[in-house]
Amino acid sequence: MTLLAIVEKYRQLTPGFGTALPLADFGLTRDETERTFGIFDEDYHISRFFHFTLDPALPSKNAYQINGFPQSHLALDPEIETIL
Repeated sequence: MTLLAIVEKYRQLTPGFGTALPLADFGLTRDETERTFGIFDEDYHISRFFHFTLDPALPSKNAYQINGFPQSHLALDPEIETIL
């Protein structure tokens, strides 16, 4: 999934930037989610607009492992559009 596709999907599913969206809502498999978001998280120019969080009600075994950290949601900053 490209960065543009992630931003477009995010905008379709949220009322606006800054809203935490479950990673599962992107429609990827667990492996695809962890790999795709892991790659973007490693890129400084992209990751500064990504804000991962972990829902405390979610058992950590059900969370996605993004670069070794359990995560369940993603919020994007509107400035991400400057790099698309």
